Amino acid sequence: MTTRMPAPAVLHGDVVRLEPLDPGHVPDLFLAGGGDEEVWRWLPAPAPRTEGELEALAKGLIDDPDHVPHAVILRETGRAVGWTCYLDTPGYADSIEIGWTWYGRAVWRSAVNTECKILLIDHAFDKLGVNRVQLKTDILNTRSQTAIRRIGGVSEGVLRRQRRRPDGTWRDTAYFSILDDEWPAHRARLTSLPR
Repeated sequence: MTTRMPAPAVLHGDVVRLEPLDPGHVPDLFLAGGGDEEVWRWLPAPAPRTEGELEALAKGLIDDPDHVPHAVILRETGRAVGWTCYLDTPGYADSIEIGWTWYGRAVWRSAVNTECKILLIDHAFDKLGVNRVQLKTDILNTRSQTAIRRIGGVSEGVLRRQRRRPDGTWRDTAYFSILDDEWPAHRARLTSLPR
């Protein structure tokens, strides 16, 4: 497990700002991805059909001591376009997980995901002092696996029937990690890419 879950923080990038998730973000978040089955396809909850359903999910994360959720704010507009979390990693010393992440379709294939991961991974290694960042995804979510590998995630294997999906089927979960001594080279590569 992590030494302790971090306090919520504001992390600034050129494209996005990550700030502690709160219910005030819900209207923007619902506009960004509420009810969108494709956005919510691989997440641990069905697509919220109302702002109230999305607010309940957000409050669940905010109140959960094993999650530190951040709203992803597009700096150009000042609007929330998704959320991402730090999660506790029971059984792993000095590690933290980045997950429960979603973005509205309007920012897919943009610099948003890369910059979010850079901000969170930098903070994890430089400020929180972890030695390992974990990421995981549904084995069927090839888009997410490609994105994780792109930022430097190394495959650690697959846990079969790790949990049930919202539709009741079993999910096999692909695990990845980035170690503190691996990150500088990946960070340099990512920050040299055109935006």
